[in-house]
Amino acid sequence: MKVHILNPAPTVREAFRRDREHFIPDCAGCYALTTFTQDVLYVGLATSLRRRFGQHLDSPEKTAITPLGRAILFWWLKTPDTNKVERTWMNIHMIEEASLPFLNKAYSPIST
Repeated sequence: MKVHILNPAPTVREAFRRDREHFIPDCAGCYALTTFTQDVLYVGLATSLRRRFGQHLDSPEKTAITPLGRAILFWWLKTPDTNKVERTWMNIHMIEEASLPFLNKAYSPIST
């Protein structure tokens, strides 16, 4: 599934590289890791997008090559309503692909 299908859409993106970490805001939001072709590999939420960005860069699982490709882009949406947005994105992915994003392990849907 392509990132543009997510609703509400993530509004900003940055390369998923250590030298780009300082461009990620230190605020609450939801995010998606995608391949170069914008296939969604992971969706999540964070109280600090910058800290979570760094944690994912430190994770061999998040930086490894997947069947869809490697995580290259970090998309985000600043929002105080992180739980609702993340679960909405998970639900959209489940509807579109009948599965979680490749790197997500848990699914707790709610009505949106």
